[in-house]
Amino acid sequence: MARGVVQQSGARVGAEQRKSGETLVEMVSRRLREAISSGTLKPGDRLPTEGGLTQEYDVSRTVIREAIASLRADGLVEARHGVGVFVLAPQAGPYDGFRSADPNKISSLLEMLELRAAIEIEAAGLAAIRRSPAQEEAILESYDEIDRLKGDGKPTVEADRAFHLAIADSTSNPRFREFLQLIGKQMIPRGLLADGDNERSSEEYLLQIQAEHLRIARAISDQDEGAAREAMRLHLKGSQQRYRHFIKRG
Repeated sequence: MARGVVQQSGARVGAEQRKSGETLVEMVSRRLREAISSGTLKPGDRLPTEGGLTQEYDVSRTVIREAIASLRADGLVEARHGVGVFVLAPQAGPYDGFRSADPNKISSLLEMLELRAAIEIEAAGLAAIRRSPAQEEAILESYDEIDRLKGDGKPTVEADRAFHLAIADSTSNPRFREFLQLIGKQMIPRGLLADGDNERSSEEYLLQIQAEHLRIARAISDQDEGAAREAMRLHLKGSQQRYRHFIKRG
């Protein structure tokens, strides 16, 4: 049913439908969002299968997974294990994270990173114990997507968020994803501090982040709980140190 609806809405993506500077993930995400906001895809509708969307949009499975991860992060759809991905009813208000947090203050972002550390270190450990082969693949594909975007000189914020959400999903405890969704855009602070053009110039910064991501992904892949916890701890503590450096620089 949903596949036909998407086709009727003109959602099949061609090169002429891609906006200037828009990544494939952003393009597919935008088209699905348009279908949801217009009512073409209604609350309770099931999205086509991953394979169906891959054919529908003529893109890779990785692109489809990242686009759906973006929709899930914004509370537009939810995945039901073994059933599919379903459109959710609109939120009562904007889903922008903790109301008391101020994304314009680095001190507020540091507070959020401390809170994330308390949650995500445990998530990484659980992911190492519980991850399924499909969940492991999702983590590794998210890592590869960050690498691809970095290599193309494109923003990596959404792919970075998808990487952490993939780890949360690998705990097989949906509350971890819900918590990260509650943080909202503040989850990846550099997306609030700099636009895409500034991000592209931070090659050394992104290389460091990817090295940390790789240690996390490998530990989870190896099912090494202790190493996964430590790798996530070093990653988030390192992020805190980097933003404290920004404060010292004014």
